[in-house]
Amino acid sequence: MIIAIDGPAASGKGTLGKRIAGHLGLAHLDTGLLYRAVGAICLAAGKLEDEAASVEAARALDVTTLDPESLRTGAIGEAASVVAARPGVRAALVDLQRRFAARPEGAVLDGRDIGSVICPDATVKLFVTASPEVRAERRFKELAARDPLASYEAVLADIHKRDERDSSRAAAPLVMASDAVLLDTSNLGIEESFAAALAIVERARG
Repeated sequence: MIIAIDGPAASGKGTLGKRIAGHLGLAHLDTGLLYRAVGAICLAAGKLEDEAASVEAARALDVTTLDPESLRTGAIGEAASVVAARPGVRAALVDLQRRFAARPEGAVLDGRDIGSVICPDATVKLFVTASPEVRAERRFKELAARDPLASYEAVLADIHKRDERDSSRAAAPLVMASDAVLLDTSNLGIEESFAAALAIVERARG
């Protein structure tokens, strides 16, 4: 069973993916971390504008070495959005994601093109979203714990910019798959969102 969870930045898809995977005993991959890792590598090397360097970083990426906590900064999130718009980077990471999804017991993957590109035949497809203001508030609280200089206004501006970039890019833009179920978490807490998502999964499982 493959569960594909897509949605824009800070919609809660990663939290839901992790919770659902734990509940069902499945492996989970936050595919956004792959792009964050590539962005981080390019930032550290001073090569964020070097497309060839980002493709090389994507091809050499080892999913077992990812450190989620170190990749959660605002600067790395912005860098991830930049490299994710590059067809070569996306192509380099497609095979990695599909191999992860192909494990015999199944898997849960969350990202922006899982149901539409990576796993179009997924057993369950969710598209998780929330208003830009709600998503910005969530991301701001997350960043404020690490960066006292973080501001809600800057985070909201970044959310709008990333939404535009993700939905308008030529390579695998952020879209809701035609057979995905929409879950708007704007007015839902974590537990309510999890219950709603799990109900969708259980219905799809029959």
